[in-house]
Amino acid sequence: MALLEIRAIDKNYGGLAALDQVNCNVEQGKIISLIGPNGAGKTTLFNAITGTMQADGGTVMFDGEDITGLKTHEVIKKGLARTFQHIRLFKKMTVMENVLAGLHTKTRCGIVGALMRPSWVAREEEEARARAMEVFELFDERLLPRINQQVDNLSYANQRRVEIARAIAPNPKLILLDEPTAGMNPNETQGIVDLIYRLRDMGFTIFVIEHKMRLVMTVSDRIIVLDHGVKIAEGPPEEIAENETVAQAYMGKRSHAQID
Repeated sequence: MALLEIRAIDKNYGGLAALDQVNCNVEQGKIISLIGPNGAGKTTLFNAITGTMQADGGTVMFDGEDITGLKTHEVIKKGLARTFQHIRLFKKMTVMENVLAGLHTKTRCGIVGALMRPSWVAREEEEARARAMEVFELFDERLLPRINQQVDNLSYANQRRVEIARAIAPNPKLILLDEPTAGMNPNETQGIVDLIYRLRDMGFTIFVIEHKMRLVMTVSDRIIVLDHGVKIAEGPPEEIAENETVAQAYMGKRSHAQID
């Protein structure tokens, strides 16, 4: 069953078509990868899905509901969460505070509650912290010892992990990961691969943009390929690896064997 349905999405910047009639589905419980050369429109598609940017045409259906044109906070409440190509964290806040910020759609406390602090506010805060600790356990020693550290004191790889943790925290139906292993060494990258598998096994659906082809070919149930805003291929990893059109678009003149 398709959890996310993208229908004929268009986005133009001046005379340039960043997305041109893009159609694709993300099935529930699957890991779907979105690949393509730089400037292919991958992040633009994520932006259109999550309301970070409004498409010029087309429809975004999520869990059977039309979410086209919704604001980002409205999309989040529907059960989508994402990370960004360029990390977006509250750098002067702690790891715990950043992940708690990701739970704001699950809490009721507003200005009055924060000032008056009735008993339910303390209970809500305790539940949010408990949920954050559950998420930190997925990252083992990478984040657990650092939950009270200020984010800008962390390594780049750990900042990436915090952003992923924040996306997971509200228990979304769909997680969009934009280059989650960027800047990571092979060992750190394998850790993210293991995490993606664990999230899938926990019931999450994952839509991921990634440039590391070995990772893509390893984790993906299906791969969607964009080039200059146009979907040029879609299929299982073994099919994409043998696709000459994808090889030429994504890898230039090199042979499809080098996509492996």
